[in-house]
Amino acid sequence: MNLTLKIWRQDGPQDAGRFETHHVTDVSEDMSFLEMLDVLNEDLQGDAKEPVAFDSDCREGICGMCSLMINGMAHGPEVTTTCQLHMRSFKDGDEITIEPWRAAPFPVLRDLVVDRSSFDRIIQSGGYISVNTGAATEANNLPVRKEAADRAFDAATCIGCGACVAACPNASGMLFMGAKVTHLGELPQGQAERDARVVSMVNQHDFEGFGGCTNIGECAAACPKEIPLDVISQLNKDFRKAKKHA
Repeated sequence: MNLTLKIWRQDGPQDAGRFETHHVTDVSEDMSFLEMLDVLNEDLQGDAKEPVAFDSDCREGICGMCSLMINGMAHGPEVTTTCQLHMRSFKDGDEITIEPWRAAPFPVLRDLVVDRSSFDRIIQSGGYISVNTGAATEANNLPVRKEAADRAFDAATCIGCGACVAACPNASGMLFMGAKVTHLGELPQGQAERDARVVSMVNQHDFEGFGGCTNIGECAAACPKEIPLDVISQLNKDFRKAKKHA
């Protein structure tokens, strides 16, 4: 395939940024989207031009680093991470627009790379449990209902990629936060901090500049791990209960 790429270039956080148009040829449909960008960067370096900066790490759909808006969609036209998006999802001659996440809490550092440390600070504010260090306890000492265990595992699949924020018109991080609150709140180990956790995390979320949820649902539609929308309901329920007990 021969493709036209309209790519966001930004030299630094304070730079205004602009779109650049580049052409890539002989793209195999078996390439991942990131491999296609690797080919582009090899061409740019061969022409003594600055390569396009983008984030990646595991390239196995696990780490969530590959945060790109592709033709206006978080991670592109398939419900997956960018590293697992393959070029067979596009056609020969396509023009593809590639941008970083567009959300104030995720400031652009360079080109397609954004700073998502706001998510880290939300986790630091309450995403932990009180446990004794040392030898692991016997697993059967804390029985957990299968329904609760399944829900906790489903919520724990969130990789913190930020697609939910990028897809939301309000730049809300409540699907991410709801996943973390639900994951820990379903388990007996998470009960000690349950009320304090949700209040601290919501306060940090708002402090970071994320917007509120208006139940549009774009977050769940864009989530590569298919986190269900009802974790936001669980978050709201826990928050109301915690404030009532405060």
